Amino acid sequence: MIEQYLPIFIVLFVAFVFGAAVIFSSKLFGPFRPSRVKVSPYESGKNPIGSTKERISIKYYMVAMLFIIFDIEVIFVYPWGVEFRRLFHEHGIFAFLPMLVFLVVLELGFLYIWKKGGLKWD
Repeated sequence: MIEQYLPIFIVLFVAFVFGAAVIFSSKLFGPFRPSRVKVSPYESGKNPIGSTKERISIKYYMVAMLFIIFDIEVIFVYPWGVEFRRLFHEHGIFAFLPMLVFLVVLELGFLYIWKKGGLKWD
């Protein structure tokens, strides 16, 4: 039984050894000449303002959560909507119920963000 998985283990081992060798050889043979400019944080070509250890506003995370909710919703709902007529003819109401559950769960996340004030763009 384990003999069937031996080629997979060999490939994983070779990949790990190759990755480790590349990283180690880069550290061993690559130049290391740090300077004040090279070790400073990069801010899209602009001089950094303030400390890099500042806390990020919770609004940033709320917007990220909104994006994920709507992105996932569109990714799954659009193809389902395109094929809904065929699915409904083949499976009846059972083509609609799983998507209804999915949309309810996502809309609960949307309502949570709405109640927390994530949609107020002050």
